[in-house]
Amino acid sequence: MGRISTGIEGLDKMLNGGLIPRRAYLVKGGPGAGKTTLAMHFLMEGIKNKEKGLYITFEEPVSTLKEDMSKFGFNLDHPNIKIVDATPVGEKKMIFADVLYEEFATSFEKLARTISEEIKAEKYSRIVIDPLTMIKLTILDELEYRRTFMTFLKTISKYKATILFTSELMDSDIEEFLVSGVIELRTIEERGKTLRGIKIIKFRGSTFDEELRPYRITSKGIKVYHQEVLLHGV
Repeated sequence: MGRISTGIEGLDKMLNGGLIPRRAYLVKGGPGAGKTTLAMHFLMEGIKNKEKGLYITFEEPVSTLKEDMSKFGFNLDHPNIKIVDATPVGEKKMIFADVLYEEFATSFEKLARTISEEIKAEKYSRIVIDPLTMIKLTILDELEYRRTFMTFLKTISKYKATILFTSELMDSDIEEFLVSGVIELRTIEERGKTLRGIKIIKFRGSTFDEELRPYRITSKGIKVYHQEVLLHGV
């Protein structure tokens, strides 16, 4: 089965060659763990291969995102990247491509419809939604959230794009059950130092490295040390 690169060599090794395309994946971890950076590696790898990428940000304004990601050498002004700014800005709830204003953060259906229209028009092969946490917090009923999330996945999956969600909620059983893979970024405080570990929790359709491997956030983004084991508490 064919694979696509995450843009992080060590993570691709852990995944036995990369992600299986046209499926949905979840990257979860606490604040500052590097979820957005990992997602950006994934998106920029597609750009290198002349693919089109769609990035939806619910938390970080586009201006801040561009500034932060430029420090890693990621150019978010590339013509093959479309950014949807879905962050609260003044009286406007959402900004869509700096032109279309939509309040879709409180509606999975509206979000799915907006994405569907974009994919039909541009045929994006990679999609990032960062973070899913912001949407989940707007739907308090668990059964309703499960139904809408399943409908959402079904709607955008028919366009055969590879989808990456991020989430800050460590309790993400519903999402983990429905997506094809889960990558967890962990930060561990030990003896005054912050240790970073990456672990693949789930990867349907493939074997994978189940060890907790160390990673670092460098000037070029995330580096995963796939041949090392993160030892702590010893």
